[in-house]
Amino acid sequence: MDVKIVQKYKDKKYSALHKTAKKYFHKFIRLRDTDDNGNGFCISSGRYVRFGTKDCQAGHFYPAGTFKALEFDENNVHVQELSDNYFRHANLNEYRPKLIKKIGQHEFNKLVLKAEISKRNMFKEDRFLMIEIIEKYKAKCKELASEKMFEVK
Repeated sequence: MDVKIVQKYKDKKYSALHKTAKKYFHKFIRLRDTDDNGNGFCISSGRYVRFGTKDCQAGHFYPAGTFKALEFDENNVHVQELSDNYFRHANLNEYRPKLIKKIGQHEFNKLVLKAEISKRNMFKEDRFLMIEIIEKYKAKCKELASEKMFEVK
């Protein structure tokens, strides 16, 4: 990683970097999973969601708190409607078959294996990983936003 990039974040605490990394990663997921007009559908329930509203969430199949190694895994996180994400605890009974359909059985099996490995091994995030995630997803958001037919904030 470039020294200038690291220097840009030198005064940020880890917690602030993690929060910023989540912000850009979740924004990327919402941009990726909505159409050019900002419309999308919850991976669990199929309910309509609109980019930029509180109902359009980035929902984890494997919870980020329990499976830290999968918190920023693109195959683990998809657009999810607020009530499925928070009140139905990701609505996993509906999430699983639709996730397999979306990413394929092979990628799903890899995700399951990563989850099993992460339970047995300690995963430690650090400042450099957070900076890498911020820069990667900031660029991806900028690229996807330029392709959309609505203003992305």
